[in-house]
Amino acid sequence: MKILLVGGNGTIGKAVFKALSKKHEVLVAGRNSGDFQVNIANPESIEKLYKNTGMLDAVVCTAGETKWAPFSQMGIDDYLIGIKSKLMGQVNLVRLGVNVLNPGGSFTLTTGILAEEPVAMTTGAALANGGVHSFVKAAALELTNGHRINVVAPGLVEDSAEKFADYFPGHDAVPMQKVANGYLKSVEGKITGQIIRIYG
Repeated sequence: MKILLVGGNGTIGKAVFKALSKKHEVLVAGRNSGDFQVNIANPESIEKLYKNTGMLDAVVCTAGETKWAPFSQMGIDDYLIGIKSKLMGQVNLVRLGVNVLNPGGSFTLTTGILAEEPVAMTTGAALANGGVHSFVKAAALELTNGHRINVVAPGLVEDSAEKFADYFPGHDAVPMQKVANGYLKSVEGKITGQIIRIYG
C-alpha cells in the first residue's frame, strides 16, 4: 500500500512508521520535516499536500496540537488551538482526502485517553479528542467507495512516560509496539468506525 503518515517524526509517528514501513510504502508529512510539509490547522496546506502525494491507499495522522493549562486560565484562543489542529485538522484530512484515497482505502486518526479519562489541565485536549471520536463514528456511516475510518486512542505511551508522568498519576505506560499495533489493526484490517483504545 501507498500510505501517507502525517506526523511521522513525532513520538508515536516514529513507532507507526517503523511498523508500517515493513510492508508498505510510507510517505511522511510533518510541519517542518518529512517527505512533505503540512500544517494541518490550515486547510489550504492540506489541499497542497494531497496535490503532491497523488493517489493513496491509506492516510494515517499522528499529529495535532492542543493547549494544556488550568481550566481557569483557558481562554477562547487556547481552546481554538486544539479545535483548529487536533480536531478540524484531522477532520479536514478526511474531508479533503476522500478525493485522493483509492477505493477500499482507509483513514486512521489519533486521539488519546483524555477523551474518556481526562486529567488536570486537559480541558482543551479532552474537548478536541472527544470531537474526533464522534466524528469518526459518524463519518463511517457515510463514507463511500469502500473507504474506512478509525481512530487510535493511546494512553500514556512509553516513550513519553517520563515527560508526562506527573500529569498521569497511577497510569501504566503503554509499550510503543502495542501502540503501533493499533494502527496496523486499522490500516491492514477491515474494521471501520472504531475507537481503538490502547490504555495499558
